[in-house]
Parts: sequence; C-alpha cells; structure tokens
Amino acid sequence: MIYTITFNPALDYISQVENFEVGKINRTKTEKILPGGKGLNVSIVLKNLEYNSTALGFIAGFTGDELKKQLEEYKINTDFIKVKKGITRINVKISSKEETALNGNGPEITKEDIQNLLDKIDKIKKDDIVILAGNVPKGINNNIYEIICVKLEKNGVTYIVDATKELLINVLKYKPFLIKPNKEELEETFKVKIKTKEDIVLYAKKLQLMGAKNVLVSLGGDGAILVTAEENVYFCEAPKGKVLNTVGAGDSMVAGFLAGYLKTQDYEYALKMGIATGSASAFSMNLATIKDVETLLRKM
Repeated sequence: MIYTITFNPALDYISQVENFEVGKINRTKTEKILPGGKGLNVSIVLKNLEYNSTALGFIAGFTGDELKKQLEEYKINTDFIKVKKGITRINVKISSKEETALNGNGPEITKEDIQNLLDKIDKIKKDDIVILAGNVPKGINNNIYEIICVKLEKNGVTYIVDATKELLINVLKYKPFLIKPNKEELEETFKVKIKTKEDIVLYAKKLQLMGAKNVLVSLGGDGAILVTAEENVYFCEAPKGKVLNTVGAGDSMVAGFLAGYLKTQDYEYALKMGIATGSASAFSMNLATIKDVETLLRKM
C-alpha cells in the first residue's frame, strides 16, 4: 500500500479572475473547491494514474468532513484523525496575471493527536511506500518528520520526503528513497547561486552524501534533473504548453515519478513520467489525468 501523510490538509478555493485588482471588487471567471495539501494532491494524482493510496493526516470541523467526503468521491482511502479544536483550513487561490494565495492556519493538533498518528505509522509494513509531504503547522515540533522517518527506517519502509529547509535536511540521515528540491531550494540550502546544470548535479550529489538516495531537482518549465542512487544523472526537458495553474504541479511530479518507477523500475522513465505528470497539472485547472499524461508522453 502507498500512504501519503499531510499534516495540514485543506479545501482549496481556486478561482480565475480576468484582471485581479487589490482593494476592489473582483468577479471570478471560474471557481472550484477541491481537496488541497501536498500529500492529498499526490494521492489524487496517483489515483488518476490508477494507483491506490491511503491518505493520513488530521481533519477538523465541517470543512474536514467535506474534505473527507470529496476524497471518498475520488475513491481514495482515508484514515484521518479527527481533532477537536478548530476547522480544516480553507486556502484561497486566485489565478490572474499573477497568482495570489491566502492560506488558512488549520486546527489545533494535540500531543494525543500526534501519538494517534504515530501509532498508525507503526503499523506500516516493509513492502509499503510512504510519501511525507508539506510543512508542519504551528504547534507541532519541527522534529516530527525525524520521529516519523526513524520509525519508517526501522521498519524498512520505502519513503519519499517532499519538504524544504530544516524539515528536509534533518531527515536526510535516515536515507529517504527520494527527495524533490527545486533549483531555488538548492540555492537556499547551500547558500550559493546556481548557474549551470553541472552546479545542480554537484549540489544534488551533496544531498546524497548527506543521506538521500535519489534526488529529483525540479527546474519548472525547463524540466528536471535526476541523480540516482547508482550515481546516474538524467535530464529531461518539459513539454511545451500554456500554464494555467501551478497548484499541485510539484506534487503531481512526485506522483508521476513514483507511478513510472513502480511500473518499470526504470529511473529514466520515472523522470519522464514525473515531468509529464507535473506538466499535465500545470496545463490544466485540475490535477493531471492519465489521458493528459499519456498525451504529453507521446510528445516527449
């Protein structure tokens, strides 16, 4: 089984506005309310690519009930912990000439809630796969990723970490199967200015020396570079298309990469699948579908 863990999931209210103006009444061109949160995006795209997963995390209030309901309509398994205080957050995403976001805080998560999650993680088996994605909300210690990764490593579980800054750096020593920084995050981590693909490979290998097995570096519209545990380096350009919405594109890349790898055990194909899936989400107001991904793969 594949598990995704999202500490602070959301309902994303996504709207298109012709010409958004601050301080004025703006009329939406289109609007949708969708499940949000990095891990949930991965679960949805995996389902679209015909891979089942179970979504773990915390929900609260009427918005949490709606989030669970929507995921079940996608036929995604959920095993959420319902917390007592607050509501599952609502994130407002405005797509216009520029993208604007207003993200909620989310519910209050107690030590008891965290322990309930850790108890579920203890039951994850060696043949399972876990995707740990996104930031940790206020009130939770930043070492929670480390606590989880210690348990996963001890149980021999394959896991992917899609996080930034200390959340990512602190878990590298536990040898995650895959991490997915982008170029800007590499620059921030190593306090350098990266100018060439050779630089990207150099710093990706430094992350491997710190413990990561495979490093997938997203270059946005320029594609991605993969440095594998076997020290092979692959680069693949992104397909051309009109970007409509970048929400979930990075999560889609993770889902596509995993689906491609599970299908073929081939890293080069997994990279290509990841880029096609991320691009399919970026070229749509929805997350990638298998039809859109296959269409882009034929062009790559």
